[in-house]
Amino acid sequence: MATRSSTAGLGYVTPIQSSGNSCILSKADAGPAESHRYYLARRTVSEMLRDRGCVIADYEITRSLSEFRSVFGDQPDPDHLRICVPLASKPSKKILVIFCGPEEINKAKAVHILINITNKDSLLRIIVVVQGKMNHFARTVFNESEVKVEIFPITELFVNITTHVASPKYEILTSEEKEQMLKKYELADKQIPYMREDDAIARYYGLEKKQVVKITYNSKITGSFVNYRCVI
Repeated sequence: MATRSSTAGLGYVTPIQSSGNSCILSKADAGPAESHRYYLARRTVSEMLRDRGCVIADYEITRSLSEFRSVFGDQPDPDHLRICVPLASKPSKKILVIFCGPEEINKAKAVHILINITNKDSLLRIIVVVQGKMNHFARTVFNESEVKVEIFPITELFVNITTHVASPKYEILTSEEKEQMLKKYELADKQIPYMREDDAIARYYGLEKKQVVKITYNSKITGSFVNYRCVI
């Protein structure tokens, strides 16, 4: 299924994750659910990092559930699941992914997470994957971090929304490509149909405001066509 938002009169289809997360988990095997949850989330995060232009080993994406358990165990320690990878275009800058346990994240926990991160100067982003609740004070701590922090509930990472069968192709335009597109169609930023910064696709790619996404649709029903969305 997909959600449809009416944007400037144009239908933008955003694939959504299955609401039956328990069904997704139950289809795997009779092993511990906790390790399966981490396995799915870590695989999706690895795909997300690659799609953001990070250098990440193939085995992080292709590893099976049994292989994951052989490495991290049936009850994985979240600290051992961390991922820190560089950008292919700028190896000096990295994205760090931190996995949290099921406990609630309060202000003290958020401060503890940030204090224990080393080499912050090399970090472009920090992605925090949470299982439990997070209160307002913790969010404030993350929002005020010197390094941008993105928060993903683990249930949002059980499925990669960009690989959904109905998902179109997404391409993030560079500044130069955006200017060429605006010039070609004689448009200004405000004339491009929008995509909210908290849209699932914008979050997946870690997009900033005013970035433009090229979306290519190709189906037997609608045929092939291209449109653009500007993040607001």
